Amino acid sequence: MTATPVASAAEASAPGVNTPIATVDIDGIEVDKAAPAETRDIIETDTATATATANVCGSGYTISTGAWRYSTYGTTYTWTNGKTSGSSYYDKPICAVFFNDTGASRSMGIRLKSNYTADPEAPDFGTYSTYAGPVYQNRGYCGTVYSYMKNSSGTVVVDNTQIIGACD
Repeated sequence: MTATPVASAAEASAPGVNTPIATVDIDGIEVDKAAPAETRDIIETDTATATATANVCGSGYTISTGAWRYSTYGTTYTWTNGKTSGSSYYDKPICAVFFNDTGASRSMGIRLKSNYTADPEAPDFGTYSTYAGPVYQNRGYCGTVYSYMKNSSGTVVVDNTQIIGACD
């Protein structure tokens, strides 16, 4: 794994509103330095899919904040554009996509919650062969992403919630 620091600003102190996210470069993809080790492993193993999920999110979503693989069923990715959308460092736009790794249509979904209880959830549930999402939150860093999938016989095989970003 190649992990070269790309940005680091006042790492020893609490981040300010305009402090950029510290990232590492993994095969040309910017990854939040605070992302779980699993994220780095997933991106390093399959950079093509990671890049495709960023493209699903749209222009500007270039920093990975998390990736979680659920056995052979699917992989959830979260991305940010690194900009601050509010008065807190944690007010960063987040996009989430849950990729279906089974090769067949499945009942599945993704739900993104911001780090503010007043913000409505952003869900996308249905039957998909490729992915659920993208879903967006304007203040999603430190929020949660929920991934859900049933197998072909209707048994729930993915039912997980993850925290996005490094939160105090």
